[in-house]
Amino acid sequence: MSTSSDRRPWKSAGAVFAGLFVGVVLSLGTDEVLHLLNVYPPWSETMSDGLFVLATAYRFVYSVLGSYIAARLAPNRPMWHAMVLGWAGVVVSSIGTAATWNHQPSLGPHWYPLALVAMSLPCSWSGGRLREMQLEKLTAQSL
Repeated sequence: MSTSSDRRPWKSAGAVFAGLFVGVVLSLGTDEVLHLLNVYPPWSETMSDGLFVLATAYRFVYSVLGSYIAARLAPNRPMWHAMVLGWAGVVVSSIGTAATWNHQPSLGPHWYPLALVAMSLPCSWSGGRLREMQLEKLTAQSL
């Protein structure tokens, strides 16, 4: 039987928040840098599909990294913490998709927000799995 002190809710919340923070800051920071370097057009202009592919690619990497961080900082159940972050990504991305779907002028192709929704759980699972593999290796080494 676990007590409330065994669950460490503040550490769990902090782990998930840290993973979310890393993913969001890296994504938005990379967006800003690419705008400043004129790789991306000004914020008021719609990007080409190719640039949305680039944004999807680094968001994928940052999502895996953020989920790994959530799992790494988790006081227990690393995969659970990573997947909480994934489900948060599904919810937030779904809200963003609904809010911007028929926006005029267009904010980009419809596939882009759908891709963000679709990749949330696989990215989170990957980040959590990386942490589990790391823990398995550490356990095997200590035997």
